[in-house]
Amino acid sequence: MKHITIITPDGQNNLSSIVGAYKIFSRAITYWKKQHKRESYTVVLAGLSKEVEFYDGLFTVKPHMHISAIPKTNLIIIPSLNHNYQEAVTENKPLINWIEKQYKNGAEVASICTGAFLLASSGLLNGKSCSTHWAFAETFREMFPKVNLQTDRLITDESGIYTNGGAYSFLNLIIYLVEKYFDRQTAIFCSKVFQIEIDRQSQSAFIIFTGQKSHSDEMIKQAQTYIENNLHEKISIENLSTKLAVGRRNFDRRFIKATGNTPVEYTQRVKIEAAKKAFETSRKNINEVMYDVGYSDVKAFREVFRKITGMSPLAYKNKYNKEAMY
Repeated sequence: MKHITIITPDGQNNLSSIVGAYKIFSRAITYWKKQHKRESYTVVLAGLSKEVEFYDGLFTVKPHMHISAIPKTNLIIIPSLNHNYQEAVTENKPLINWIEKQYKNGAEVASICTGAFLLASSGLLNGKSCSTHWAFAETFREMFPKVNLQTDRLITDESGIYTNGGAYSFLNLIIYLVEKYFDRQTAIFCSKVFQIEIDRQSQSAFIIFTGQKSHSDEMIKQAQTYIENNLHEKISIENLSTKLAVGRRNFDRRFIKATGNTPVEYTQRVKIEAAKKAFETSRKNINEVMYDVGYSDVKAFREVFRKITGMSPLAYKNKYNKEAMY
């Protein structure tokens, strides 16, 4: 019989991803056994402590066992953490070491949402693709510059390591893993029972772009402010770098280093975020919003909008603005 381990890190972390993962895997195990008339997997909760409190003691989880009682497992699930990531990593050093050892011994590892911070601290994500909640992407990049963070991706799957985007999107990761570890039929069954959309691959439409300004390059902050304050214009990056008295190549290099985006990418993201808000809150049509954010070519606007959100402007407006339907 194969073994799935859902870890319960010490600290005030998030309970929902532990409970959700346990319930779905348990249902998958029961369904698969009924269909195939034999055992498949067992799923347990394991951690460093006999009890772990959540939400200031409102809930308590009692893991089935200490991690030291598990010599070998097939799949490890890391739940999402609270927002004090450095403290969570420090508190759970033995757990991180155990995960690294199990991976090297053949186990696969999946992190849920901000559980990626715990996984990345092991070094196992270095040079690999990873997703996490879009709201904490900037902090993640600062802490783990060797990881290839892809915040638009809902699920990453590389070298036996799985990660996913934010919050309740972990349900999509668990369904993905059910299909991988059991079969498609079991995954479809679980998706129907728990009413989870199957095969969802992107969290782009959920990202709220707020700018990347937790850096110390004041010249780049000036450039960001200019871009944000001149949405209606077709901004020339060449003219902007000249305005700030810096060569274009040096400007691009500093901009990428500070924000993680090229100046063109940043400009597109700022404009598309403004367009998204207009579609959500106004009755303006596609062309009106397009002109408001400095585009004059419908095809170009649609292409950039889809690249950033994963949806067409019309589909986005219809999804998030009820008035747009009438």
